[in-house]
Amino acid sequence: MTSLPPPSPKKLGLVIDLDTCVGCQACAVACKEWNAGGVSAPLPDHDPYGAEPLGLWFNRVHGYEAGEGRRARTVHFPRSCLHCEEPACVTVCPTGASFKRAEDGIVLVDEALCIGCKLCSWACPYGAREYDYDSGTMKKCTLCIDRIYNDAVDERSRIPACVLACPTSARHFGDLGDPASPISRLVADREGVELMPELGMKPVNRYLPPRPARMGDGASEPEALAPVVPAEPGRGLLHWIDRVLSR
Repeated sequence: MTSLPPPSPKKLGLVIDLDTCVGCQACAVACKEWNAGGVSAPLPDHDPYGAEPLGLWFNRVHGYEAGEGRRARTVHFPRSCLHCEEPACVTVCPTGASFKRAEDGIVLVDEALCIGCKLCSWACPYGAREYDYDSGTMKKCTLCIDRIYNDAVDERSRIPACVLACPTSARHFGDLGDPASPISRLVADREGVELMPELGMKPVNRYLPPRPARMGDGASEPEALAPVVPAEPGRGLLHWIDRVLSR
C-alpha cells in the first residue's frame, strides 16, 4: 500500500460558497473542457444523448431542496476531490498510482502505475473518483495542476478552470494552510466547514454554508402587495391592461 508524505505547510484547495452557487454547471463544463486536453486527457463520453449516458466528470453539481414553505430554497452542491490530508484513496492503492504531493498537498493519479483495481474509488467516501473504461484507469480532479503552475498561462488565469468560469464567484482557490491567506480568512469569516469530518480524512476543501433566509423573525408571513392598478369586477382583462398602459 502507498504511504503518505509528511504534512505539507502548503495546502492548495477550493472553497465553495453554497449561498451564491446557482447550479449553472459552468464549473463542470469548464473543468471538462480544460481537462479533456490536459494531463488527464482524454475524458471520454459514451452515448451522451442516449438513455444511459456514461462519461467522466471531475466536477458534478447536485441540487437539494432545503427548508419548508416560504423559507424553502434550492441548495446547489458542487462535488469534486477534496484533496484530503489523510486520503484513504492513497493509502489503499497497491501500486503507488494514487499519491499526495508533499509540496502542495494535491492528490493525483499516475496513470502509468494505475491497474484499474478501483480500490481507491471504494475507499473514497466522497465519490470523487472517476473510472475511465477506455483506458482502464482511475482519474480525478487535479486542481488543474497543468494550469496553475503553467508559465505560458496569463498569471491572472493560473487558477483552476472551474474557479475562473464561475459567474457568481462562488468558487475560490488558494492556500488553506496559510491562516493569513485571503481564502483562509474567507473561511474564518463565514465559518466554513469541512465535509463529513467524522470520517477522519481531513479534507482540505471547505464549504461556506448558505446564509439564513432574509424574511424577518418568521413570526408572521409578509403581507401580499396591493395591486398598482386595482381590477374592476366585470370589466375584463383587456380593460385592466388598457388602464395600466394609460398610466
